[in-house]
Amino acid sequence: MAQSIKLADDIMKIVRRESELQSRSIAGQIAHWVRIGRAIEKSGNFDHARITAALAGDIETTDLTDEEKDVWLDSFVENMTQPGSEEDAFFVRRRRLGLGVGLDAAGNLVREKATRKA
Repeated sequence: MAQSIKLADDIMKIVRRESELQSRSIAGQIAHWVRIGRAIEKSGNFDHARITAALAGDIETTDLTDEEKDVWLDSFVENMTQPGSEEDAFFVRRRRLGLGVGLDAAGNLVREKATRKA
């Protein structure tokens, strides 16, 4: 049975381009990459548990193979774009206190109290 999934626009742009270059459907390209990814993860040169350990700081990235480093870097960048629960709670507290919460388009500090409408 077919399933629907949501992928980010930047990922879909890559999939569309590659599917055209390889004369595959979009679904066919994604399935192809899933099979390749699975094979890489099961190969002797790639250990997903080691990547997870490196992301957690339990082992050095210098201990990873080149293939593992590539996946680690992609995962690291992705993780850095997502705030953690502690970071979310930090900014909730700052907003509650009326402290600076970020920068506007001009680079000025935006304060919660200053943005409220009377």
